[in-house]
Amino acid sequence: MKYIIDKQNGKAYLQIYEQIKKDIVNGVYPYKTKLPSKRLLAEESGVSVITVEHAYSLLYEEGYIDSRERSGYFVYYNPDSTFIAPKKALKTMPIHSHTAEHNDDFPFSVYAKTVRGVLSDYGEDIFAACEMGGSTELKTAIRDYLSRSRGITVRNEQIVIGAGSEYLYGLIVQMLGKSRIYALENPSYKKIGQVYRANGVKTLYLSLLEDGISSEQLQKTPATVLHITPYRSYPSRITASASKRQEYVRWAKTHNRIIVEDDFESEFTLLKKAEETVFSLSGGSNVIYVNTFSKTISPSVRTAYMLLPENMVDLYKRTVGFYSCSVPLFNQLVLAEFISGGDFERHINRVRRKRRRSQ
Repeated sequence: MKYIIDKQNGKAYLQIYEQIKKDIVNGVYPYKTKLPSKRLLAEESGVSVITVEHAYSLLYEEGYIDSRERSGYFVYYNPDSTFIAPKKALKTMPIHSHTAEHNDDFPFSVYAKTVRGVLSDYGEDIFAACEMGGSTELKTAIRDYLSRSRGITVRNEQIVIGAGSEYLYGLIVQMLGKSRIYALENPSYKKIGQVYRANGVKTLYLSLLEDGISSEQLQKTPATVLHITPYRSYPSRITASASKRQEYVRWAKTHNRIIVEDDFESEFTLLKKAEETVFSLSGGSNVIYVNTFSKTISPSVRTAYMLLPENMVDLYKRTVGFYSCSVPLFNQLVLAEFISGGDFERHINRVRRKRRRSQ
């Protein structure tokens, strides 16, 4: 199959990656099917073998394909993973603190310079009341960063700023209502369940297997809200496979179900490309995305954000949109400048390179 490469857009390997991934998910290349050789695909697409190899490498890293020595690449993504033989459940591990430690790699001097710059530029305006849901400056910085680095496209109205993920969990309960049952991973970070129960909702737990939540338990659960940490669940460190993430998306598309995707620490992935989010795979529907700067910068920043699907923006405004933002405006302005000026991404890339070298 010949893929069309727009050389003016650059990054031909990403274009090939996206097109092959789409064909895999849509069943053009079914489970266990052999993919075209690198040389053949390079000739048909008018690119180098190295470019194709890079695209295949990304697909392999994300679990869409498997590599067999002297045989080539085969499709590993299985849309019918719900029906495969169950894998062995994980033993519950001791739960330790999930709080990020001080990051020695963080460029404190750069951050301090940003603080001084904001004080100089804004003056006494830093004492002004913040807009509901967060400042325009920080929302815009997060919006543009997610578009550049994660392939997530949202409007400022879909972004809500809060003082930590736990605060945002509480807003989610108030927005969705207390009559819903919330399903969590087992094992999972204990505070997630504690926050939900403190907000008056019923929780239950679904076993984590080697690639994510048990398909059998997911299909049988009476819960209509599913809280997942697909990048690296704590404390098991399990990362959901590509097939499992698609399964989560399919689950959420029926019976008015909602997924809360907790993407803690995903920026520090060792993959060459940022982790896929369930939010982006869903097309921005039925998934609430939550992330925090506690790990990437410091717990003391105490700033997190969530992305709402378009169809929940009005619901948010009606139910909890009246709350004042819980993060001081000054903190938001500093973080906005740190992100928009490129220092945040440089910090992330520096840490990722260092971690790859240590592997």
